[in-house]
Amino acid sequence: MDITQLILDDHHEQRRLFAILEQIDRRETGVLSAIWDRLAAFLELHAQAEEEIFYPALLQVGIAARRAAGVEAETIDAVHDHNEIRDAVADVARHRVGSDDWYTTVAAANTANSDHMAEEEREGLTDFRRLAGLSHRHRLAVAFAAYEARNYAGVRPVDKDPVGYVRAAEKELRTTASGSLSVGTLKRARPGGPADPACRADGSGSDA
Repeated sequence: MDITQLILDDHHEQRRLFAILEQIDRRETGVLSAIWDRLAAFLELHAQAEEEIFYPALLQVGIAARRAAGVEAETIDAVHDHNEIRDAVADVARHRVGSDDWYTTVAAANTANSDHMAEEEREGLTDFRRLAGLSHRHRLAVAFAAYEARNYAGVRPVDKDPVGYVRAAEKELRTTASGSLSVGTLKRARPGGPADPACRADGSGSDA
């Protein structure tokens, strides 16, 4: 298993569920509601799993490879995107299922999520495949799959301060002064989980 592939699989399922919503008659509100509820819960679970397991690991391998500034920026952007997706999902709940406003807010959630997935696939996932070896990615995949399985019914949506999130991850990951993240770059970043035990720097390094 590879955590980057598990994340891509989740992305595919999210795209599939959004596409299904577009193909159901708007009068079938019970079906629309059931599928949306599943998708909304899945979006939050996926985001939380990434924040608990993937992003701390991305930060760690980036620091080890002396690419702290790049992975900091990617992680701050990603957590900011997650907040936007959570807010968009919450907005959907304010409208009657099948109404014009409901479809408009679902489309906004789809756009926010699609933009996030495209950026993550282009940046964070690509960088992690280059920086982390396959055995490390496998261990993280096991942790990621277990987290989603244990929380299959959903998790409580909570917005996070992107810079505060990275600073907390820095505190968890720091082992030497030279390995800490750059606070200066964080201060210049745009405003807006603990590291998994398997996230160890000794698993980093390209397997190419």
